[in-house]
Amino acid sequence: MIRKLSENDHKKVLSFLRGEPSINLFIIGDLEVFGYHSDFQEIWGEFDPQGEFRAVLLRFYQSFIPYAKGEFNVRGFASIMNEYKKPLYLSGKSDIVERFESYKELELGPKQVTYFAECRSPENLGTTDLEIHSAGIEDVDRIISLRSTIKEFQIRSDAREILLKSIESNTSRNYYTEENGIMTACVSTTAENSISAMIVGVCTRNENRRQGLATGIMQKLFNDVLSEGKTLCLFYDNPEAGRIYKKLGFKDIGMWTMHR
Repeated sequence: MIRKLSENDHKKVLSFLRGEPSINLFIIGDLEVFGYHSDFQEIWGEFDPQGEFRAVLLRFYQSFIPYAKGEFNVRGFASIMNEYKKPLYLSGKSDIVERFESYKELELGPKQVTYFAECRSPENLGTTDLEIHSAGIEDVDRIISLRSTIKEFQIRSDAREILLKSIESNTSRNYYTEENGIMTACVSTTAENSISAMIVGVCTRNENRRQGLATGIMQKLFNDVLSEGKTLCLFYDNPEAGRIYKKLGFKDIGMWTMHR
């Protein structure tokens, strides 16, 4: 049975998701902050005959994240997704997302597979002497502008709205460096919740690369988050970036697939 979830399910669904807290940080964070009655967010659950969770499906704007611990009703979730305006964005553990790829009616976008890594200890992070600033709402346009210069990034049409809402809801913190009033490097968290945070948007202005700026602001941000007792998570698909993250204490815990 699949049905839409409500506050009455909150305790039980969090217990289900916390079996893999890093993998589920997006769903956990969104539920903690936005709950069950936002016009941009919904969550459905599939139950077994004993009333226990088999799987969940979260919608956040046009993005969907499924999660399951075993077999689940893929067709049922695909039918729910198909009722929403295209294009749809789908992401999650690779072995789960791949089960949706045969449903052509979903019109899924290009596929990207990345490594999923986490860091639980600050022992390998080190410190930095860089002057690092914490960004606020007034810096949103500068952050989006910098990200737009990075050819590897795919900037969504609703990127500004999502970043703004994330800062307003305290589910995102953003650190940056600047030179002569120009933002030179930036790193952000997203989906911050009570137990974890995802690192995103690590970028450096082309003219300021190879100066250690990104590493410096990551050291500052990572130390701040870990000092609060949270786990850090991130995606990467660039081997050079992967080597940097592993030197800072990250370990691979799985693969993550995105269609966008």
